[in-house]
Amino acid sequence: MGLSELLSTYGDKYLQGLLATWSMTAVSFVFVMALAVLVTVARVSPYGPLRLVGDLYVQVFRNIPGVALLIIIAYALPELRIVLDWRTCVIVTTVLLGSAFGSENFMSGINTISVGQIEAARSIGLSFTQIVRKIVIPQALRTTVLPMTNLLIAVMLTTALGSQVPLNPQELTGVVSYVNTRATGGVLAFLVSALGYALSALAISFVGNRLDKRVRILR
Repeated sequence: MGLSELLSTYGDKYLQGLLATWSMTAVSFVFVMALAVLVTVARVSPYGPLRLVGDLYVQVFRNIPGVALLIIIAYALPELRIVLDWRTCVIVTTVLLGSAFGSENFMSGINTISVGQIEAARSIGLSFTQIVRKIVIPQALRTTVLPMTNLLIAVMLTTALGSQVPLNPQELTGVVSYVNTRATGGVLAFLVSALGYALSALAISFVGNRLDKRVRILR
């Protein structure tokens, strides 16, 4: 099957797959960022138990293969009477994995904040919550634009786990399986899907680089 025949026959499926990938990526990344911030705040908290929970969270989900985690969420949780639809299973898996790496990015951003700023904030009576909200998080966000851009690309690629469960509509990798079970798409079917990921990643990188130049903190 040639490229023109492949696109004329399954072009709508590829478009649906691309839109599904973008949709899951956007939803997942919002929750990744929110959860990563919460985990990072716990890791820098003055309370020992919170720091332990935050560090444990990162160590656990940073070291679990995505497929294994998806299988646990999709097929093991129903044994505990927790049943999620397939799309939610993929998103939850992506969020748990991505937020662990996102927390590491935030920690690297926090490490760029001088101790003097924190001490000055304490000297004027700011609480831990105020210091985190007004000083730590804003600066950490500005210094981790590029790492978070890479994380967004990683989140997009992680949504390919959706090919392991019966999504409808299927994401890009799932479309390849759909094509190859109905025709001889071969490597070309993978290349079209890979092109969708690559062009999306290039667009994300371009926007991330422009944003980094606008908000970068010059030291």
